[in-house]
Amino acid sequence: MQENYKILGLEEGATAEQVREAYERLRARYAEDRFLDGVRGNEEAKNLTLVESAYREIMADMASRTHAENEKFDYSSVEKCLKQNNISEAQRLLDEISDRDAEWHYLQSVVFYRKQWMNDAKKQLEIAMNMEPANPKYKESYTKLKDKIAFTEKQFQSGNAAPQSHGNEEMMGGNACSSFMNFCTTMCCMNMLCNCCCGR
Repeated sequence: MQENYKILGLEEGATAEQVREAYERLRARYAEDRFLDGVRGNEEAKNLTLVESAYREIMADMASRTHAENEKFDYSSVEKCLKQNNISEAQRLLDEISDRDAEWHYLQSVVFYRKQWMNDAKKQLEIAMNMEPANPKYKESYTKLKDKIAFTEKQFQSGNAAPQSHGNEEMMGGNACSSFMNFCTTMCCMNMLCNCCCGR
């Protein structure tokens, strides 16, 4: 594993954020330079493969270790708050967790979704998927969230809904709430944690 960190120009023990930043920087460089003529281009193509492989292995190792460490933390308390629509308490519990794994970001996306902060929810799901790319729950939730955002924007453009909040502001107005409930009915609701997206 130490060799993978060296490939990214990092010391073993770097944070997930540092790993992602190093990966994105090197990938952008090698992805462009691989098209150079001759030996240089071939070498950069090989470097790109090494960087991508190192990144995948490091992130998989981090996810595995973090999951083992967080088995001691019971996320069910957060889930219970979400089922009871106690969003503020769910957020408080999440804020108390310093070691934030993919499931933490997934649950944070649920909190944001319940607040109607759709873009914030989308960003948290993207982080969760980057940390655990093979997790089907995150992928499915992300797809359905994008569908929900697209649906709401389409309704707004057609004049049938109020503007969707895309930042840290709660969506206001009866038309928006109505459109949200209609979406949940027609799409059978976004299947996020414990079916909590429809205010259960």
